[in-house]
Amino acid sequence: MNTSTTAGLWDRLTGIQAAPDQWLVIATGLAALVVVGPRPVWRLSRNAITIAHEGGHGLLALLTGRSLDGIRLHSDTSGVTVSRGKPTGVGMVLTAAAGYTAPSLLGLGGAALLSAHRITLLLWAATALLLAVLVMIRNAYGLLTVLVTGATFVLVSWLTPADVQAVFAYAVVWFLLLGGVRPVFELGAKRRHGGAPDSDADQLGRLTHVHPVVWLLFFHVVALCSLIGGGRWLLAL
Repeated sequence: MNTSTTAGLWDRLTGIQAAPDQWLVIATGLAALVVVGPRPVWRLSRNAITIAHEGGHGLLALLTGRSLDGIRLHSDTSGVTVSRGKPTGVGMVLTAAAGYTAPSLLGLGGAALLSAHRITLLLWAATALLLAVLVMIRNAYGLLTVLVTGATFVLVSWLTPADVQAVFAYAVVWFLLLGGVRPVFELGAKRRHGGAPDSDADQLGRLTHVHPVVWLLFFHVVALCSLIGGGRWLLAL
C-alpha cells in the first residue's frame, strides 16, 4: 500500500473533528429519545440494541477463552448467543453479564470518544465491531440486520460531510445510552409477571448463588450511570 495513502488514512482516523453546535447535540438526544420511547418505533430500533447485547455476550465469551458457536438475531428483537466451555466459573459469569450492560457501556465509550472530538475514530470503531459481530451471525435475519446497520455506518463514514458524520455519531451514542436503559426495565416487568425464567439475571443467579434481583439491580446501575456519565460528556457539562 502506498505510504502516503496509509499516512492519510491514519491521520483521518486519529484526527480531531469539530463537535456540532450544542443545540444539535441536544436535538440528537431528543431524536434518540423518540426512537427509544414509542413502542411501535422501539420494536424496530430495538434490533440495534439486540446486536450490541448479543455482541457483548460473544465478545466476552471469546475474551474469557470460551468457544463461540454463533449468534442468532430474531425478528421479534430477541437473540441468542451460543458458546461452549466450562459451564460455571468467572468466564461464564462475565459472558452472561455482558449482554444487558453492553449497549450502555458502548454508549459510554462512544461518549468518551466524542468528548475528545474523535468522531471518525468512533464511526470506524463501530464499523469494525459490527464486522466482528457479522462473522458470528448464524441466521439470515441476523445477517440482514447487521449488514444493513454496518452499511449505514460505512456510507456515513465515507460519503457524507463532516457535519453530517458528527450529527450521526452523536445520535448513535445517545441511542445506545438511552436504548441500554429500556431493556432492563422491560426485563424487570417480565420477571414480575413470571416471565423470562431463563433470563440473563436468572442465569447469573444460578451461577453465582446471588438472587437474580441483585443482578437486575446491577444492570440498572450500569445503564443509568452510563446514561448520566455519557450524557454529561456529550453535553460537555
